[in-house]
Amino acid sequence: MRFITKAFIATALATQLAGCFPAIVGGAAATGVMAADRRTSGIYIEDQGIELKASQRISSELGENIHANVTSFNRNVLITGEAFNAETKAKAESIVKEVENVRSVTNELVVAPKSSLSSRSNDTYITSKVKSRLVTENRFPANYVKVVTEKSTVFLMGLVTKQEAADAVDIASGTSGVEKVVKVFEYMD
Repeated sequence: MRFITKAFIATALATQLAGCFPAIVGGAAATGVMAADRRTSGIYIEDQGIELKASQRISSELGENIHANVTSFNRNVLITGEAFNAETKAKAESIVKEVENVRSVTNELVVAPKSSLSSRSNDTYITSKVKSRLVTENRFPANYVKVVTEKSTVFLMGLVTKQEAADAVDIASGTSGVEKVVKVFEYMD
């Protein structure tokens, strides 16, 4: 009887610990990303909240009239994608400005039909190439710069020095497939 009780407890404990493992590993990975970032952990988490709230509000209020990507870095928000018309573009910006703790908004939405899946896939590929080059060039820690690509235009965000900004632009503009680079940096110097 004692053996069965111990086996039952061990089995129950093992199933509970297995559920914790992804949470522990995920938490450690997020901590590693935040440690290599110039933002405080509070601002890092705030940026994630801003992105989520703004995206949800845009989706619920503007629905099918927009394809918007919201990116926040140090509470400075970049909106990219396509809006059905100028009014929709302006409304998306006002929605984002109303989100708590947003400091500034850069509205790079274009008035155009929604981009195709192949265009979005190409943008994802370009982003990965730029990020990879930031790592391999090793001019500064790659986590200092956030890379967003929309219709082959690369947007660079981050809390950087002027030299880091120049290096990031040089790396991004030298990446195949990049048609234009737009700086949305916050400068430290």
